[in-house]
Amino acid sequence: MTDTVLVTIDGAVATVSLNRPHRHNAWTGRMHAEYKTVMAELDANSSIRAIVITGEGNTFCVGGDSDALAGHADRGGYDPGQSVNIANPGTNVPSEFNHDLAWHFGLRVPVVAAINGACAGIGLALTLFCDLRFISATAKCTTAAPKLGLPAEYGMSWTLPRIIGVTRANDVLLSGRIFTGDETRDWGLWNGVAPDGPGALTMAQQWAHSVAISAGPHAVTTTKAQIYRDLIRHNVGASIDESISLINDATQTAEYREGVAALRDKRPPQF
Repeated sequence: MTDTVLVTIDGAVATVSLNRPHRHNAWTGRMHAEYKTVMAELDANSSIRAIVITGEGNTFCVGGDSDALAGHADRGGYDPGQSVNIANPGTNVPSEFNHDLAWHFGLRVPVVAAINGACAGIGLALTLFCDLRFISATAKCTTAAPKLGLPAEYGMSWTLPRIIGVTRANDVLLSGRIFTGDETRDWGLWNGVAPDGPGALTMAQQWAHSVAISAGPHAVTTTKAQIYRDLIRHNVGASIDESISLINDATQTAEYREGVAALRDKRPPQF
């Protein structure tokens, strides 16, 4: 049981809500630790096939709590507020991704961000490590860091250029300006832009339920791992060779046999 992170489960889909609405879901060391704990538990639960991340109330996460930020300034150094020995969830990735937030790439199931309102700093960084992102058209986002006298944080200088290209990434990383879901709907940053926050959550949950019902869970896990290995491998031959080996393994599974049977019977598969 956690206080700063809530979990609700609907069938095979878990919705994880950042739960500090009185502080606009501002990030703290406690939230960081509890978020990791919740995600590790969901990853270990084989009945869960997709996870949606959102914020309680009308914001997603406004970044680091201002009180904590003031503490960093007073100390003249950064304190993450948690033990460095807390294990990262996610195991199905190269060691390069065994770091804060990058461990999302190693989770067994797709993680879908539902950005229902303001999203800044580490809140935005978190969404960039999700596999898909749905946002409210009116949600205001910012990297925040430059206006705090800070460099790009939590790998945003790695994730953003890969998602939206260097030119657009430079715009938001160097300026720290505010941008909305509507303004950036054609940037390739979002999988869908909804009219409002509840709409963004609905979009995310609908996608998650669709995958949970129609896609083989082993196939999804394997494909997700392939995507992130290839993101850093840059070797098409190795990717092809690996895919052939993985396909050979998959054809020996009950999941594959059910998929083929459903195709031939013209019915939905029962994974």
